[in-house]
Amino acid sequence: MTGARTSATGSNAPGANATGSTGAGAARSPRDMRMRRVLAQTRFETLAVLRNGEQLLLSLILPLGMLVFLARTPLLEALEMIPPGTDPLTLALPAALSLCLASTAFTGQAIATAFDRRYGVLRQLATTPLGTTGLILGKLGAVIAVVLIQFALAFAIAGVLGFDWHIDVPALILTTLLGTAALLSLGLLMAGTMRAEAVLAGANLIWVLMAGAGGLVLAHPGEWGTVVAYLPSGALGDAMRAAVASGTTDVKALIVLLVWALAGTLAARRWFRFE
Repeated sequence: MTGARTSATGSNAPGANATGSTGAGAARSPRDMRMRRVLAQTRFETLAVLRNGEQLLLSLILPLGMLVFLARTPLLEALEMIPPGTDPLTLALPAALSLCLASTAFTGQAIATAFDRRYGVLRQLATTPLGTTGLILGKLGAVIAVVLIQFALAFAIAGVLGFDWHIDVPALILTTLLGTAALLSLGLLMAGTMRAEAVLAGANLIWVLMAGAGGLVLAHPGEWGTVVAYLPSGALGDAMRAAVASGTTDVKALIVLLVWALAGTLAARRWFRFE
């Protein structure tokens, strides 16, 4: 795995031969070379996710399978989550989108980064021209690329199932960006401070808790619902349901996500260890 990672940013990386005296490479600016390295790392990280069977199960098969299940069964109506006669997709689609985002930005990146750290890949990449900033940007770019694929498939399935589109697009974009920032920063914090085995177990357990009791998939009534609304999972679920199901903007939920994103980023910068 280390060798594969090195090839993404080592001597074969875009811009590695830019010191030559002839050709277009000699005219590349340092900024262009940095961008090419980040794009190369983004491509590598994205393909690593798409080629990993466990990652595909977590990121695509489970969320999209849940979307079809909730849309085609009377479960939501039986649980009194929607009024009788309401299209189940109004809750199934935002639930699937939220689960997709949490799977990729939090659980998938936490586990992958933790094992990269365990095997010394992060330390090796940090000493290459890519650097720590480029490494983080590459991971962020990969998350965005995978999330776009997930969302495209989810919306395509919803369209085939007859979803009635009433989406607040700006709110959806803002929710996706803030949700990604919050969950990714927390996932990297976890990966950079805990043993890889603990991250593997903990990230999967947290994913289950977010989906089942954290407000990510379904809103919770009563006092528990008030509590989870201030968690990143609950805020993401609330904001996604508002944007996709109601066509509105949940400002409170977006503020909560912003606070978590800032807190997670600051904590990761402070305590993340490459070794």
